[in-house]
Amino acid sequence: MESTLKELRDGNTVLEVDSKSAVSGGVRDVHGEDAATEDQIVTPWTISVASGYSLLRNPHHNKGLAFTEKERDHHYLRGLLPPSVVSQDLQVKKLMANIRQYTVPLQKYMAMMDLQERNEKLFYKLLMDNVEELLPVVYTPTVGEACQKYGSILRRPQGLFISLNEKGKILEVLKNWPEKNIQVIVVTDGERILGLGDLGCQGMGIPVGKLSLYTALGGVRPSACLPVTIDVGTNNQKLLDDEFYIGLRQKRATGQEYAELIHEFMCAVKQNYGEKVLVQFEDFANHNAFDLLARYGTTHLVFNDDIQGTASVVLAGLISALNLVGGTLAEHTFLFLGAGEAGTGIAELIALEMSKQTQAPLEETRKKIWLVDSKVVQTQSAPSKMKYFLLCGLLYSSYRFK
Repeated sequence: MESTLKELRDGNTVLEVDSKSAVSGGVRDVHGEDAATEDQIVTPWTISVASGYSLLRNPHHNKGLAFTEKERDHHYLRGLLPPSVVSQDLQVKKLMANIRQYTVPLQKYMAMMDLQERNEKLFYKLLMDNVEELLPVVYTPTVGEACQKYGSILRRPQGLFISLNEKGKILEVLKNWPEKNIQVIVVTDGERILGLGDLGCQGMGIPVGKLSLYTALGGVRPSACLPVTIDVGTNNQKLLDDEFYIGLRQKRATGQEYAELIHEFMCAVKQNYGEKVLVQFEDFANHNAFDLLARYGTTHLVFNDDIQGTASVVLAGLISALNLVGGTLAEHTFLFLGAGEAGTGIAELIALEMSKQTQAPLEETRKKIWLVDSKVVQTQSAPSKMKYFLLCGLLYSSYRFK
């Protein structure tokens, strides 16, 4: 069947009917991406912003000067843009020249966020074409400073802010988000942002930045990504005293109150977006991060990058390194400086791999791994003096190996 496209102009909206898409189950959005997914309900129409002024201010569909002459006629853009038609590649070249003029990383970050808020396609084109240069700008380390100053630099909120004030109505809050076919959610409660500690509601920069990488490096549609910050307060007194702080001005909720809010969120996510939506827990404190994985690992599709993602990459590196140093994992002893989410997650995955290779109990393979925090070797036994000698011996062995 030949595709027929009818347009019914009503104010700032165009209703597009594509009969071919209706038959095949796809929904064609001529202003952006293909909105169809394997689980999408067959719908013969889609509503999209399609007239001049509104279109130019919709970051999902705006192309700026890249709109062609035909598109400018079709979407009522005549007079709203300078007459020159500039390709996306040339726009990327101009923007990179502008960004490179900034000497302060936070200025580059803000320039990138401004671009994302007005021209999403150009933002991802710029990021994908200049990954090595811009990755440290949109994510670590610059995103850390951005989170510290989030209250001062916030212009247009990105993502959903769910606080204790929304308890009992989180499902309604999720429905306020304009995109319905969400595939990936990155959520934080802001308690352990990078190595900066408790940044409360200002941790939103982390989910936003991480999902930019999901799109630029993983190919996930931007409209399928949802950044979420769960605000249960902060124990950072500096933020509580800051007049520009954007979150709840109270100490962190803990215990049952905290658990109930998280559980309501997880249930609402599953109800609103289905069982296949991925929920990534990001920068939760250790005492919550492991508990959340254990609690929801059997009922939801969940992932913790600090615990699982980093561990898988490090384990892959160790297995590759065995080709040079020889032996098996079980024949080596591993010393970790730091016992946070990443260190503990890596250690556990190494122990699991040892157990899998040797068929030894997990409790035995864990004995080949030592974790040291800023004060002492992490162990439940051995006098402090014994800990000291064990640590010195391990360090000496490491030195000899080098």
